[in-house]
Amino acid sequence: MNENRLPLADKRQVRRAAWALLRGDAKALTMVIVLYCLAAVAGLAAPWLLGEIVDRVDSGAGIGTVDMLGLAIAGFLLAQLLFDRFGRYLGYRYGERALARMREDFIDDTLRLPVSVVERAGSGDLMTRSTGDVNTLGTIVRQALPEMVIAAAHIVFILGAVIVLNPLFSLCALLMILPLWLIMRWYLRRARSAYLAEGDANTEMSEVMAATAAGAKTVEAFGLADRRVAAGDATVAEGTRTRRKTLWLRTVMFPVADFSYVLPMAAALFFGGLLYFNDVVSLGVVIAASLYLRQLVEPLDQALMWIEQLQQGGASFARVRGVAEVEPDRVPSGDEPVGDTIEVTGVHYAYTSGRDVLHGIDLSVRAGEHLAVVGPSGAGKSTLGRLLAGVDAPRVGAVKVGGVAVTDLDQAELRRRIALVTQDHHVFIGTVRDNLILAKPTATDDEVLSALGTVGATWLDTLPEGLDTQLGAGHTELDAPQAQQIALARLVLADPHTLILDEATSLLDPTAAREAERALAAVLHGRTVIAIAHRLHAAHDADRVAIVDGGRITELGSHDELVAAGGSYAALWRSWHGETD
Repeated sequence: MNENRLPLADKRQVRRAAWALLRGDAKALTMVIVLYCLAAVAGLAAPWLLGEIVDRVDSGAGIGTVDMLGLAIAGFLLAQLLFDRFGRYLGYRYGERALARMREDFIDDTLRLPVSVVERAGSGDLMTRSTGDVNTLGTIVRQALPEMVIAAAHIVFILGAVIVLNPLFSLCALLMILPLWLIMRWYLRRARSAYLAEGDANTEMSEVMAATAAGAKTVEAFGLADRRVAAGDATVAEGTRTRRKTLWLRTVMFPVADFSYVLPMAAALFFGGLLYFNDVVSLGVVIAASLYLRQLVEPLDQALMWIEQLQQGGASFARVRGVAEVEPDRVPSGDEPVGDTIEVTGVHYAYTSGRDVLHGIDLSVRAGEHLAVVGPSGAGKSTLGRLLAGVDAPRVGAVKVGGVAVTDLDQAELRRRIALVTQDHHVFIGTVRDNLILAKPTATDDEVLSALGTVGATWLDTLPEGLDTQLGAGHTELDAPQAQQIALARLVLADPHTLILDEATSLLDPTAAREAERALAAVLHGRTVIAIAHRLHAAHDADRVAIVDGGRITELGSHDELVAAGGSYAALWRSWHGETD
């Protein structure tokens, strides 16, 4: 299993979470169980009354007695139908409410995940858990839970009726229960690990497919199609192997179960016949006992079917609940920053152990300063931006704002002070307004329109319903530059003191990007701005420029100072300026 994957809840954690889920609506669950028990008790009447009819007829009772007992059978069957109907109705309602609580808890747990953990795990893992695993649990909670309670109630009451009728016949049930117990013990020892392996294979398949689809242009440009197809085939083959393992477990369990169902009724008829001919029991008792043992087949079959489904559900629940087991990557210290100066001292950082990408970074950013960070691709600029924003913690050294480490701040406090906007952006399904007020839920329409105007989003006037225009699949879809302007407008609404713009305008054309940056500069005057960019006009307008190369800050100073120094920045400036003349 990939060590970067999100964790799995262990058996104890799954049991505790399942019990908490069941107790979430204890009164409704109690009512459901009572109704199912009443339905099971009502269902016991028919075999007993049928046996009573046989004995009464055998002793010479009249047609009136038989009719009365027949009407009683009909009455009990009607009662069973009603109890079962209302029990299922309440059971499914209970299941839907439990499923809703589970989904809400999963969303809360997902939103609490540290960004770095989500990035390491990959989108495929979280996507598989939030779709396939949650859907599997939906089936379990909606159907398996009511059906298992029904089956358990019928099994308990039928066995009790057989014992009351004649304890000797209960021994016949052992002929079915013993092989079922053995095969289920064999199955359960193997099922959880097999279904977890199947879930992990599905995750790997989703990861590979998603990566291939997202990088389709790169795959085509570099001729990587055969390699990506081979990677996809490998994950599909592994998924097939794990699925065959779980299928093999089922093909062993169910035939043994089917054979076991025949044994008790055959034994009841055989031994019951011997007892009847030796005047130990009446014919009615033999018939009633045989019918009871025959009635055991359906609830046991249902229970076995859903036990098999529960193994899938248990594996899915372990994956869903595993999200809640992710440890927070920071514990707020409670200290209050004094001022907004950012200090970076002796920072080293590595994505992979033993391979630092930042080496001894020292930097001080004054409150209200505009700092441009430039340098070649892969130099560590974006990594530095993530550390400044508190997304990741340095391996060595410290990043502080107002004297407090950014990773010691509560997430809400950190986001009020520092905001990171990257070239990656997302438009959520909903209206334009919904997408923007995520940054400030109390924002008025005037504030939203002002934010869009600030970043030059003039395309709003072309939308059919303005701010009420639905965005996303099946509705209006924004192109990449428009989506980036949505992200920048959110930044304007959030109004943090320190802004870290990591290629935030890279998808806009140069003219639009410069206009957006100037508009942002005008609105965010007095705030600290750290702009990570390839376009050197951002550096020209900045108070200071930091050149990052090879994971180190190699030059630091104002634009004029660095040009006069004649170093790498001066060479970049001359080259860029010459291309734009």
